[in-house]
Amino acid sequence: MPDFNNILQSSEKIIFTLRSLYAAAGYLPYRMSKFEEYDLYAKNKDFLLSDNVITFTDTNGKLLALKPDVTLSIIKNSKDLPDEVQKVYYNENVYRVSKGTQSFKEMMQAGLECFGRIDEENLVEVLSLAAVSLQALSEKSMLSVSCLDLSADLIDGMGLSGTERKQLYQAVSERNLHEMDRICPQGDALNTLKKLVATAGEIPAVLPILHNLYPHSAACDAFCGVMEKISKTQLASFFRIDFSVTDDVNYYNGIVFKGYIQGIPDAVLSGGQYDKLMKKLHRKSHAIGFAVYTDLLDRLEDPQTQAKAADDYVNVALPKGRLGEKIYKCFAQAGYECPEILEPGRKLIFENTDKKIRYFWVKPSDVAIYVERGAADMGVAGKDILLEYQPDIFELMDLDTGKCRMAVAGPKDFKDDTSRTLKVATKFSNIARTFYQSRGRDIDIIHLNGSIELAPILGLSDVIVDIVETGATLKENDLEVIETIVPISARLIANRAACKFKKEQIEKIVSDLKEAMEDKQ
Repeated sequence: MPDFNNILQSSEKIIFTLRSLYAAAGYLPYRMSKFEEYDLYAKNKDFLLSDNVITFTDTNGKLLALKPDVTLSIIKNSKDLPDEVQKVYYNENVYRVSKGTQSFKEMMQAGLECFGRIDEENLVEVLSLAAVSLQALSEKSMLSVSCLDLSADLIDGMGLSGTERKQLYQAVSERNLHEMDRICPQGDALNTLKKLVATAGEIPAVLPILHNLYPHSAACDAFCGVMEKISKTQLASFFRIDFSVTDDVNYYNGIVFKGYIQGIPDAVLSGGQYDKLMKKLHRKSHAIGFAVYTDLLDRLEDPQTQAKAADDYVNVALPKGRLGEKIYKCFAQAGYECPEILEPGRKLIFENTDKKIRYFWVKPSDVAIYVERGAADMGVAGKDILLEYQPDIFELMDLDTGKCRMAVAGPKDFKDDTSRTLKVATKFSNIARTFYQSRGRDIDIIHLNGSIELAPILGLSDVIVDIVETGATLKENDLEVIETIVPISARLIANRAACKFKKEQIEKIVSDLKEAMEDKQ
């Protein structure tokens, strides 16, 4: 027999490892066509990671699509047997837009689905297989688990609009407590939700907190029952309870989870219960499953990934300029000084070996990219950057500095003629689009990179959307603020995976910063 280990690529070895694991657990292989009727995805776009789907017309005139998702196809093409349990595993190519290149990419996905009469034993089994999948890939891995029902019960009773609910779930996923204060009415429900979001850790530490927060909750009792069984297995150390793990509540319910490997900045595994999706597809069965994103696992053998996994420093990206220098002083006052950083020169990286912290200067608009991609564990970025680019990060603190506002401005005598398209000049296209979409206003966005105030003066646009600090530049050019969109300030952000593997260090830095800022006030 030839030694296939010398022939197979690392991704192929991973696929064989996972297939063997799922088969040994009694799951049956599931094979499907590359194509699916586009109508399936059109009706369930919110369930997909992206709205972008590759479509083509078949020889019989039917509109087909290359699969962007596996779960939908499995459920659609399987029998609905609510009194039985069906268990399948798969490894299939899906076709999605890559976040980095913004172009379509073929991605290999492996995973499993369990549907039918789902009980506690099935939930424990699927969660255990998810943890074992991660463990088979790396010992430095972690499965973060949440229960959507606990947060949904609170949010449903707050009387929020659809937009506010969406914003609130986003704030929960970002651990953005100050944004939750802005969105929600003050009261017991908000206080409980904030305590829930702030609760993260190993199973034995978290369960007593949940019982105190939800003394009479069937959903809490069910979730805690599953996690108590997990805690008695040898896999318990790989689990963390973390209520920032969320998913679309129109499709998912109950337990949701994401898997991380140290050194890789993104979740490499994602899953959960999706009874709501089953109901939408007119199925009576319950369901739970997960997928492993094997395209991310090529990084495991990358020397940079291995070095990142071994790095015990907290890496902090600071924005170049006066704001960054001001922010550094906040860190220094909190006990994380590095005097060399203020010395003249071209050096970009600075370390405090005692405190295990490393600073580096980057362009302000790039801070969020460094943090999201894992080059930095933490960073400081303006709220304008976060709203415009919407990076997948945690927003941990409003640093209450660098204050200004995002606003609509125009000529002093401007009157909006709603019978025609409004021309808007801005370098914040997403913010402008979101703002005017919420008003139902038809606009033509003119994306500029500088001298935004010039656009309405020369007739290029009717109004502008831009950052306003003092308003002096507007006044000097006979312009004025028409409406404030959102207040802006500097925010402390963190990489999601870093918060799993450097949890104690990052929480200590955040705590020390808060204390230093309170003392300063």
